[in-house]
Amino acid sequence: MSTGFLERWLEEVLRTPGATGFADRDAAWRALVDDALRATSLVGETPGDVIDVGSGGGSPGIPLATALPDRRFTLLEAERRKVELLERVSSGLPNVAVVWGRAEEQPIEAYGVALAKAVAKPPVAAELCLPLVTTGGAVLLWVGPTADRERIASAAAQVGGELERDAQGVLVLRKLTATPDGFPRRPGLARKRPLA
Repeated sequence: MSTGFLERWLEEVLRTPGATGFADRDAAWRALVDDALRATSLVGETPGDVIDVGSGGGSPGIPLATALPDRRFTLLEAERRKVELLERVSSGLPNVAVVWGRAEEQPIEAYGVALAKAVAKPPVAAELCLPLVTTGGAVLLWVGPTADRERIASAAAQVGGELERDAQGVLVLRKLTATPDGFPRRPGLARKRPLA
């Protein structure tokens, strides 16, 4: 893993208005790099391409793509300004592609792993991400201590998955069955009318 690359990426994120809420470099490193890299072994457990849903400034996708150069990563972002940032900062990573769009508009069951950190409330993130992964694939959700795990598990079950385990604040949702009919719902509906 290239620490120099990650340092340059973080500097660009901190310089770009709206890319992160952090102003302090050390706090940003802990939240955007160290916290992302906690999931390196979790991503490694499940084969296939990886999609970072709502990538924002590129975390967790860019740190993990740097740590796992043999895996292909897609950084999915709906805001054009952030897409332009992602295209600039990921240009040195041959295993990374950037896509402008929404989760509900992406091909279903095209990835082995989906990542979601602060893209939406966890039950909504579960609904957005599970259709993207193949049966046997995994969704990794970064959650806080107050996240309602029962509600997350209920949402996951309705989209063909289960809450497999909590790896110290990174929930592993396993895709058990093909995406049920009716999912993904049309854009915006998951947030307006959450499952569970």
